[in-house]
Amino acid sequence: MKFLDIGEVASRSGVKPSALRYYEAEGLISSVKRHGLRRQFPPEVLLQLKLIALCKQAGFSLDQIARMFDRQGLPDLPRATLHEKADEIDRQILELTALREMLRHIADCPAPSHMECPTFRRLVEDAGRHREAPTNPPAQNRSAV
Repeated sequence: MKFLDIGEVASRSGVKPSALRYYEAEGLISSVKRHGLRRQFPPEVLLQLKLIALCKQAGFSLDQIARMFDRQGLPDLPRATLHEKADEIDRQILELTALREMLRHIADCPAPSHMECPTFRRLVEDAGRHREAPTNPPAQNRSAV
């Protein structure tokens, strides 16, 4: 098996060598040996780095991401956690879509003053109501799992 030098991993993945060293210290990736002072990684590290980038983009912390790999560095993805994150992203999409529509209406509103526009007033009221609503309702009858 041909191992990849840290510089080659950095070049092929777009991840800086300092970040690779940090990821290794945090247990996200593992080098297998050294060639002189340079770390050597298995080729699979490139897939791991893509998965790390995807998880970071989805909003997972590095600690959460580290728990998504087994001791050999293979993905051990928690399906329930991924579903929860997908649901969270769905909520964000709905909120951002509503915000986009409000901004478009405000920008294109033909009323002489936004305060005279009933649609503008309704959109602002609706936005205020969403902010006042609790994001995490109190748990009811949940047993420890």
